Amino acid sequence: MHNRWIVLIAGLIMQTILGGIYAWSTLTPWLAESYGISNGESGFVFGLSIAVFTLVMVYSGHLLARKGPRIPALIGALLYLAGYFLASRSHGSFPLLLLAVGVIAGSGIGFAYVVPLSVGMQWFPRQKGLITGLSVGGFGGGAIILSSCIEAGKLSGISLDRFFLFYSLISGSLLFFASLLLSSPPASTGKELGEMQVHQNVKKPMLLSILGMFSGTFAGLLLVGNLAPYALSKGLVEEMTVLSVVLFSVGNLSGRIIWGHIFDKTGYRVIPWSLLLASLFYMLLRFASGGFVFLASVLVLGFLFGSQFVLYAGYLSRAYGVEAFSKRYPLVFLSYGLAGIIAPGVGGWIADSTGSYNPAITLCLVLLFISGLVLFTANRKH
Repeated sequence: MHNRWIVLIAGLIMQTILGGIYAWSTLTPWLAESYGISNGESGFVFGLSIAVFTLVMVYSGHLLARKGPRIPALIGALLYLAGYFLASRSHGSFPLLLLAVGVIAGSGIGFAYVVPLSVGMQWFPRQKGLITGLSVGGFGGGAIILSSCIEAGKLSGISLDRFFLFYSLISGSLLFFASLLLSSPPASTGKELGEMQVHQNVKKPMLLSILGMFSGTFAGLLLVGNLAPYALSKGLVEEMTVLSVVLFSVGNLSGRIIWGHIFDKTGYRVIPWSLLLASLFYMLLRFASGGFVFLASVLVLGFLFGSQFVLYAGYLSRAYGVEAFSKRYPLVFLSYGLAGIIAPGVGGWIADSTGSYNPAITLCLVLLFISGLVLFTANRKH
């Protein structure tokens, strides 16, 4: 059944393009230079796109179940193209840029994101962990390619308007044609490999997951949404700022794949430790005085950020069983959207107000430490 490999490849192409949103901070200096967009405004564009993405994803999952994979994927492709095409016509208008990238392109991500993940697991029912890791890993790794393209575009002297135009046409076309290659298997390829035991306290896993995911993604999104200007403020040259974005993306990509295997071996108890470890590396980042420590911390923090999209999915599937997972996980995933709309803009606003990103990084490490302690205490009953 080579058809399933075509579906898998098409899905990975889609996820890689959609994951380019994590390269947004690489655009922040270019936005400031071309349009006069502030750090805070740029962060809010990124944050709104994440929030809209998570909200739309809830509806897209229902549409996928009713209409199959192609319709939501095609809608996502067209919205993504339209959003960045409109951005090419913004000419520095912040409200228009917010609408174009934050709302329209963000909606495109939301419609398309869930499709390769769900369809891939249908075609590969015995390798669900691997397929999930590859799918979310492709999303996490998209920034590696786009950040390099952004840097190349800026060095070439092309205008930002023209860059947005080319990006909208190329990425939108690839998403459109990849969407046409998606399909569901003709029949169910197998049942779940056993049902998980349902947690006796039905609210507790949800509350713990919401707290953990919000804290972990708040810190990660604040960092990646402001990473390039933060690196510049630390004295890194511009080429090193691009490297920092790439390293975060490499960590994010590898983390999304590796953490699933770690959770299979350890279960819930690894979750609080991931938060506490992240708190430690935000402290190292906060006080980093050299490029090596800064870049190494960014790499590890990207790896830990990637865990957020694997650990809580595994925890909830064990706590509630597979049937209830599809209804509960999107609700937990909304905490990622809430973090998205708050964290990047708050990070930029703090930097604009205080002249430094360090207070924002301190906020992240405190939030992670407190959340890690709460989840660690709850771990005694797991």
